[in-house]
Amino acid sequence: MNKFDKILENASDTKALILGEGVLKETPALFAKLFPGKRPVIIADPNTMRVAGTELQQMLKDAGLNPEEPYIFTDKDLHAEWEYIERLDDFLGSTDAIAIAVGSGTINDLTKLSSQHNDKRYMTVGTAASMDGYTAFGASITKDGAKQTFSCRAPLGFIADIDVIATAPSEMTASGYADLFAKVPAGADWVISDALGVEPLDHLAFDTVQGGLKEALGDPEGLKKGDKKALGQLIEGLLLGGFAMQIHKTSRPASGADHQFSHLWNMEHHTMADGTTPSHGFQVAIGTLASTALYEEMLKEDFSNLDIDACMNQWPTLEDAKTEALKMFEGTDFPTIGATEIEAKYVTKEELAKQLTILKENWEEIKSRLKAQLLPLDQLRKSLATVGAPVKPEDIDITPERLRESVFRAQRIRRRFTILDLGVRTGKLADWVKNGL
Repeated sequence: MNKFDKILENASDTKALILGEGVLKETPALFAKLFPGKRPVIIADPNTMRVAGTELQQMLKDAGLNPEEPYIFTDKDLHAEWEYIERLDDFLGSTDAIAIAVGSGTINDLTKLSSQHNDKRYMTVGTAASMDGYTAFGASITKDGAKQTFSCRAPLGFIADIDVIATAPSEMTASGYADLFAKVPAGADWVISDALGVEPLDHLAFDTVQGGLKEALGDPEGLKKGDKKALGQLIEGLLLGGFAMQIHKTSRPASGADHQFSHLWNMEHHTMADGTTPSHGFQVAIGTLASTALYEEMLKEDFSNLDIDACMNQWPTLEDAKTEALKMFEGTDFPTIGATEIEAKYVTKEELAKQLTILKENWEEIKSRLKAQLLPLDQLRKSLATVGAPVKPEDIDITPERLRESVFRAQRIRRRFTILDLGVRTGKLADWVKNGL
């Protein structure tokens, strides 16, 4: 817990965190401390009620906190979508109770945003090491066909009982491991953005997520076996990623091109042959592999010899770029998002020349920074396979052809500068896709 002490002192939202074995029983006391005079209501689904919610409800009663009856989402295919936000908004608006989210990604995001809508704080009891959003500022919700990040406060308090987390299905742990591994190329994306003067590095946020990252990723064998020490390291890494996002007030510290693939496939309503949607972490696993493969191709370049004039000559006008994006997403649920995001990150030819000059004149230094940040593709693939995460796009029913197409589509759905944008600016992206994917 020592590594979190300073972070909690400076965190804007989360003021208490309890992590360890058998700590579920500390929830009533923490609730009473954070919300004096208030009564709680558990927000859960049937699975999370079974693993922690039912026991916690009794603990809250025994502590004299007079909990309201739990609000349980019973929907078979529950996802973080707007219709569920509206339902939870209505419920939380009808009670004075303070929500305790008992669950992982979906339950946490729904509770986070609905609490914000009702001008309430909340707390969370995590039930799986499956994602990094527990302590993150913002909630990722699908609305109007598009995956969007809505600004809202992180929980006031968070409890992670390793005994509870150890009961989660192994694929949820694998999903969290993949989500954590994405921070490696995501960090490289920020390094590039910083180096080219697009978005400066927030060193506190960057160091928070990157500081112990490789250590947290170091025992995929232990995670596969359910080793509690390895689980503790994983959940710590995920929480630090969330705190980094809380510090920066965006997902930039923990999300880059890797996540843009997942967002795209969610927006395209991708499902597997059995009708299920692959988990966020499993989609991100393939996005992380793709991003890393593109980096390995990029690092083969000698940008100290970059032909800047050629890059400027192939650079489209803003209107041409928007027209192309509109054509690309014609007939989708999100026909204008490409044009909107491309306009937001568009640069003039003069600005392009300035960025590429920085790249050309500082290539060896930038290349060195990237090599220090990244891990080899083979190591990534081996680690993901060991923990039980997908390592081929076909593992989540994405064909190799669709993955390659997704590179160009993903570049157009977010304004965040990543390896995809560097490829477009240098005119190299198509070659990297052809050779690396």
